[in-house]
Amino acid sequence: MPVHQPSKPRARRPATEARPYHHGDLRRVLIDAALQLAAEGAEVSVREAARRAAVSPGAPFRHFPNRDALMAAAAEEAQRRFRAEIDAALREAPAADPLARFRAFGLAYLRWAMRNPAHFEIISTGRYFAHGSSPDLTRDNAELIALTEQMLVDAAEQGLLRSVDLKRIQIAGRALVYGFARMNLDGHFPRWGVGEGEIERMAEGVIDLFIAGIAKP
Repeated sequence: MPVHQPSKPRARRPATEARPYHHGDLRRVLIDAALQLAAEGAEVSVREAARRAAVSPGAPFRHFPNRDALMAAAAEEAQRRFRAEIDAALREAPAADPLARFRAFGLAYLRWAMRNPAHFEIISTGRYFAHGSSPDLTRDNAELIALTEQMLVDAAEQGLLRSVDLKRIQIAGRALVYGFARMNLDGHFPRWGVGEGEIERMAEGVIDLFIAGIAKP
């Protein structure tokens, strides 16, 4: 009768070894790789994303036939994260105070853009791909514009605004937050005497200055 040999214990994977991706998550892994490449200032390509994901060069093309498709997906993910930041800020803002909500929106925009500069670059410029080619991005941007417009309509109806030219206020607000975010991304603040640790506080100050300028005393 054969002697039963105890099975050898399986070698444990070292704690530092990266876990392989699950096949169902390859699309997500590739999107994250593209966002990371952009954050590093590296050239983004499907093949480079595949290399980062440790898969064969041909594997990603089932999900993304070309770079534009990959960058559209990366931009949509960046926009989803941006929208989550906006929504979280608005949940904390008083529902009955449209100017407080407008302020919260602007601060959430700037904080997210400053903490995620590469993601901001992807969703705010045409450097990586043509934004109009993504219906999801187009729809979400339209929703955000409509949201800020409604805040200003509500503020006007409550008699809170100096001017009735809501479109001008809306565009001025957009120019303020976009311009501030670009100044940060392009490294302008040191020459204006604003240290890295002061930038978020400065962002809050300029938004408060803008709100004070559009609100009735």
